[in-house]
Amino acid sequence: MVDENRVSGAARDAFGRVQEAAGNLTGDNRMQARGMYNQAHGSAENMLGQLGDCIREQPLTSVLIGAGIGYVLGRLRIL
Repeated sequence: MVDENRVSGAARDAFGRVQEAAGNLTGDNRMQARGMYNQAHGSAENMLGQLGDCIREQPLTSVLIGAGIGYVLGRLRIL
């Protein structure tokens, strides 16, 4: 089962690559920057989808990791 974040992230990343290339060809720095932004946003969205898939596949491991991180942060008194 593929998470919708992975699909939309891949699409946004591909659009960002095209947008950056168009900005390079036309010399439009603004379009190039938007393309780079869309690539970064798409990659982050794809990673979020991968994380969701991992949590669905291994829920117990995910809970234990989260509890461990919470314990360490609690001991450091960051929160």
